[in-house]
Amino acid sequence: MELHTVRPIGLFHGSDDDLLATLLEVGTEVSFRSGDVLFQENHPAEHWWVLLDGSVDLLRHVGRDETQLGVMDVAGRWAGGFRAWDEHGAYLATGRAATAGRVLRMAADDLRRLWAARFPLGLHLIEGVSRSARNYESMARQREALAALGTLAAGLAHELNNPAAAATRAVDALGEAYDGLLSSLRRLVALPIRAEQFDRIDALRQELGPRPSDPIDLADREDALADWLSARSVQQDWVLAPVLAAAGADVDWCERVAEAGGGAALEAALDWVANTLTATGLLDEVKESTRRISDLVAAVKSYSQLDRAAMQTTDLVEGLESTLVMLAHRIPDDVVVVRDYGADVPPIHALAAELNQVWTNLITNALDAMDGRGTLRLSTRLGRGAVIVDVADTGHGMSAETRKHAFDPFYTTKGVGEGTGLGLDISRRIVDRHRGDISIETEPGATVLRVRLPATVPGASGKPAGPAG
Repeated sequence: MELHTVRPIGLFHGSDDDLLATLLEVGTEVSFRSGDVLFQENHPAEHWWVLLDGSVDLLRHVGRDETQLGVMDVAGRWAGGFRAWDEHGAYLATGRAATAGRVLRMAADDLRRLWAARFPLGLHLIEGVSRSARNYESMARQREALAALGTLAAGLAHELNNPAAAATRAVDALGEAYDGLLSSLRRLVALPIRAEQFDRIDALRQELGPRPSDPIDLADREDALADWLSARSVQQDWVLAPVLAAAGADVDWCERVAEAGGGAALEAALDWVANTLTATGLLDEVKESTRRISDLVAAVKSYSQLDRAAMQTTDLVEGLESTLVMLAHRIPDDVVVVRDYGADVPPIHALAAELNQVWTNLITNALDAMDGRGTLRLSTRLGRGAVIVDVADTGHGMSAETRKHAFDPFYTTKGVGEGTGLGLDISRRIVDRHRGDISIETEPGATVLRVRLPATVPGASGKPAGPAG
């Protein structure tokens, strides 16, 4: 390879001819064809690759799913070589040729020797920076992940506790109702009651059921029923009256039961009807509680995307709603959640689990900013080829200095131990990988975190791309 072929490449601007000659001497020009794999993720980064021409896709694999992180398609873009200054350096992505082309490949050991000979201080500096950054970021991200996991686990436990406790109470009460139902049925059978009489009583029972009622009207109906039952020497009138009144029974209905079963069967018939209504109500409560638990499990699956492909057609509203479910325990009673979802917003091709992490970070920050009181507004809309998601809060706002550094790694305005300063940095990286952008906007009385994502992702693969890893 001649010196004049690499001189125009921007990466080498400022390098003297002697240095470039050394690079070409220890490096190797490698030609590739479409589909060739140049390097693989998680393998030791023992070579430095500089693109001369052509195009190389940078890919990550999660299980059986393949995600495109970025593209090397401009001469001078490079990857790998990390072992020149980090003994544990590994490729962060797989490089697979999208077209035919050429790269300059250099062994990491040769690159290290070149650094040591030309700029030894620079080698020591980059070694220290690389090692420190890896250690600090690994620790901070692990802490962030554990904190998020703890928050979500606590929220899920809190949300599951109410329906689970309700179902347990209802099942316990259902046992008592079942015993009462059998007892009242035995009393009816022991009476001289004919089959057609029981059929009429059962038909009257079917007229009743749970129904909304004005509290004052309900109380008046209970009193009237209790007086009517007491006048006919029906035992436990104070127990039967509330159950029958809540199901819509009145004095006229009781008169029809007395006529259908005869005076001797009245108490047993009403007791049987009341126990049947109680058992039915408890069954409905168990059904509603278990449905709520199933809905929470479905929300967790939607949030974590456990049963779905990594890259998929994603409904943004579904992601926002499942995130709200996961964070429900964090939303105080004095915070009003306003939803403003555009009907014309289409699904997008995205990493749904990663976007849910973005929504979690933004909503959590908004809740923290409001100190327990205010309005959280979530909105989606379509504009200029992008879907726009706003997370707005009426909290104390951001200073100009905070807005300037909000997306910087480890920058936080929270107290010691309350935040890692990585939430917005992680969110920005995720949005970048989806070829979108995230910004902080101000509106009268509100701070808005605005995320723009491509409505249609360019490229034949339909996958978001991002910076090389």
